[in-house]
Amino acid sequence: MNSPNPALVSQRAVQRLPRLALLLLCAAYVLPGIFGRDAWKNADIIAVGYMRSLAQGDASWFSPSIAGLVTDNGLLPYWIGALSMQALPWLDPSVAARLPFALLLSALLALLWYAAYHLARTEAAQPLAFAFGGEAQPTDYARAIADAALLALIATLGLLQLGHETTPELAQLAACTLYLYALAVSPFRATKARIATLVALPVLAASGAASTAVLLGIAGMVVCLRSSFDGARNLARWIGASALLSLLVATGLDAWAWRVDRPEKALGLVRLLIWFPWPTLPLAAWTVWRWRQHLLHRHLSLPLVSAGVALVVSLSMGGSDRALMLALPGLAVLAAFALPTLQRSVSAAIDWFSVFFFSLCALSIWVIYLAMQTGTPPKIAANVARLAPGFVARFSLFELIAAALGTIAWLWLVRWRTGRHRHPLWKSMVLPAAGVALNWLLLMSLWLPLLDYARSYRPLIERLSNQLPARVCVLAPQLSRSQLAALEVMGQWRVERQDSKRCDWQVASVPLGREPLALPGWRLVVRERRPADREETLVVYRRL
Repeated sequence: MNSPNPALVSQRAVQRLPRLALLLLCAAYVLPGIFGRDAWKNADIIAVGYMRSLAQGDASWFSPSIAGLVTDNGLLPYWIGALSMQALPWLDPSVAARLPFALLLSALLALLWYAAYHLARTEAAQPLAFAFGGEAQPTDYARAIADAALLALIATLGLLQLGHETTPELAQLAACTLYLYALAVSPFRATKARIATLVALPVLAASGAASTAVLLGIAGMVVCLRSSFDGARNLARWIGASALLSLLVATGLDAWAWRVDRPEKALGLVRLLIWFPWPTLPLAAWTVWRWRQHLLHRHLSLPLVSAGVALVVSLSMGGSDRALMLALPGLAVLAAFALPTLQRSVSAAIDWFSVFFFSLCALSIWVIYLAMQTGTPPKIAANVARLAPGFVARFSLFELIAAALGTIAWLWLVRWRTGRHRHPLWKSMVLPAAGVALNWLLLMSLWLPLLDYARSYRPLIERLSNQLPARVCVLAPQLSRSQLAALEVMGQWRVERQDSKRCDWQVASVPLGREPLALPGWRLVVRERRPADREETLVVYRRL
């Protein structure tokens, strides 16, 4: 006989989170950073470089390349970015490529909400019935759990930067969330579940995670075969067909890549787990402990399997943060099921930590912004000038208003939460999610010019363009992929890695503390350093 679940939830605790407030929070998380910035180093500019090679017709659609270097990642994300560039030729290539990925981020947030909602609707997930009534109604309880899961995902620190990049990993994350959604809704929406299942794993394989797609397919079939709901075995067959299709897609697109790293590097996963999945991992661990006698039920086994597969893949890749990102949807759902079992003292500790940590971060951003604009405090202004030499601050009234409104909303939310509003189930996730969204909004408004100057190759490319004529052939045999992509995307030069005598110009990298080499047949023209990184220096040669 199964022991009763540990969730004790009253109807008062599942009061509705206002939809407008939730939508505004999602908008504050998704929209900042889409416009007004370049692709940053390293993975972001590399992905845009591959996409541009397809959009410009410089490479085959089955072998996107940067200066002749072909990618070993999945092709589907590059196709999406390239098609967006072609459809929006008047936009900067980085911005055009970023738009569909912002839509992917929005879609995965919605998919996670519906996945958590349907998992919470299952009978085993329902809270205990009270002796005299008053327990939460199933629909209201499921909505509260879904709100909490969405807030938990937004609050996750590791998703903040990687989720706003234009990289294949975001497409992989969306596919994993779609797969979790398919398994979650299968008892309620059989047709939608089958379609989503048939799409999710092939998309995951086509996005560069073929082995993960196969593992998720096997794990999903095992869970379905152990489930008792009507249609479970039929869904298992659909999962098997999707896994087989993902194998064919990965083989057809040559998307198999061996990325297993040295075992000793896996120790880095321990350090990564401390901050990357915060705060979902501690809450997910608490869920596993408190619901330990119910782990075979679907509302726990599905997100647990989804997160577990990603953790195994990350471990095999030497503690890869991009592989670990695929565990975040499952961890967010598990974290939501921890909330009905949290003691009031733990909930209060989460709130106060969020208030102090995110308020301190926001205050620091404002102080440094004032220093950049006014020169006061002078010491902070001097530090900014030292770390980003040559940076000139610009003022934007729109960005200032957006940052001010976000800060006011945060102060109002802190006042609301520290008042007597102790009942909503999702209350413990509101401040962490809002704090992350606030600081992202401040960074992408007040600090955007500084961050773009520090993380982009644009300042370095502009310095090189003073010496390199437009659209000439440039030989660059020693540069990294991110540097090669920057030359092609931002400089719009034709870059080659092997000397074919067609290039009269050459760009080379100079290690820190060394003088440029004297190359026979070439004359040194200029030496330029990326302003925010003294270890990244490029030199320009011209053929004699």
